[in-house]
Amino acid sequence: MQSLVGGSLLMPGLLSELLAEGTAADDDPLAPKQPHFPAKAKRVIFVFSNGGVSHMDTFDYKPQLFKADGKMMGAGGGLSNQQKVLLKPMWEFKPGGKCGTLVSDLFPYLRDCMDDICLIKSLNGNDNEHYNATLGMHTGSFFFSRPSIGSWVSYGLGTTNQNLPSFIALAPQMPYAGTQIFNNDFLPAYHQGVRVIGGKEPIANLAKRSQQKGLQELELGLADVLNNRHLEQRAGDSELSARIRSFETAFHMQTDAPDAFDVAQEDDKTLEMYGLKRGQSEGFGWQCLVARRLAERGVRFIELVDGSSSHNWDQHSNMQDHAGHAKNIDQPLAGLLRDLKGRGMLDETLVVWTTEFGRTPGVDGNNGRGHHSACFSSWLAGGGVKGGMAYGTTDEIGATVAENGVHVHDFHATILHLLGIDHTRLTYRHAGRDYRLTDVHGHVVNDLLI
Repeated sequence: MQSLVGGSLLMPGLLSELLAEGTAADDDPLAPKQPHFPAKAKRVIFVFSNGGVSHMDTFDYKPQLFKADGKMMGAGGGLSNQQKVLLKPMWEFKPGGKCGTLVSDLFPYLRDCMDDICLIKSLNGNDNEHYNATLGMHTGSFFFSRPSIGSWVSYGLGTTNQNLPSFIALAPQMPYAGTQIFNNDFLPAYHQGVRVIGGKEPIANLAKRSQQKGLQELELGLADVLNNRHLEQRAGDSELSARIRSFETAFHMQTDAPDAFDVAQEDDKTLEMYGLKRGQSEGFGWQCLVARRLAERGVRFIELVDGSSSHNWDQHSNMQDHAGHAKNIDQPLAGLLRDLKGRGMLDETLVVWTTEFGRTPGVDGNNGRGHHSACFSSWLAGGGVKGGMAYGTTDEIGATVAENGVHVHDFHATILHLLGIDHTRLTYRHAGRDYRLTDVHGHVVNDLLI
């Protein structure tokens, strides 16, 4: 039988006939869109530390808690009856940068970057369970599946690089809430995040299945024509449109994605900045460096997942276990901030670090802390926020918000605002009503903005 590419008697005529009909291709749904107003940030790198990082052991200095170690606290105070014995922080705090923001010895590298970091000490959410809190931090909904923040950003702004997805999740392991952290839910499927796992094959099945020149292009061209003919008869079928668009993106990724993930192109100084050894193709340092390379290439929203549902920051028995997790991310995150700043990218890149909730000031287990959504710490850097500042306060033992509380909905509204998006106008009609990331809540925290 003659080759499909070089000598088929039927294929050229069939393609010509089909192409002559034209296609039903609409405007590219991932084409760059204008924001509602001028944006400070063009892209987001969203870092999620899974399991609940203790705020009073990292970024929220509580001298009274050091003094009150082992004492019983009064009824209430945000703690259950089983968590009234106070536990002092395990690490000393020192001032960082010219701003002097106090950061614990868990994060010596990040401490040196505090002049570029806007620390929020008064973040709070609605749930103390990992799944629900993780869901809320990613989707704005603590109890029901909804589109993730990355999918909302993709829907609102599109992408500047048609050869890469608009939303990529660097997630070697799945956190609590699983794939919901990058799921599109009711938004069109092309806004779903593409998962990258690292290693020899960062994205599964990305390599071309045939090396015969032109064969794959011919097959995809024929499929595209047939798909669009099918779509003409089913106008408004978003799932079908999404499937067609995903074929196109996947094809282009075969040439652009391997280059983006190839950190061997970086010099030794850059690799060292992220704590990487030459030839390393996985680990949190690799995730951070790839995030910068994806940001350079126009990916709109990049999430980095730190930890899994079985190995994370959830230290009920021994708070000393925080040390290993902090060491894993401290140098790479600081390297990411320095690298972005050195390349002139930080001003237009919003870097977000967060966790799903904090931990109790009272002891849990032998020498650990329990879940605590009433207050916890997160931070923003670049992309239009004020570096070198700390916003909000908690009470003297870190049990409740004392001043300038920032709810998760406010956090999301502020992130969208920095991207030039009015969170009340970014809506999608589904099941008879208009939905948005912040539901019917949320206020932009203007005090954080330049």
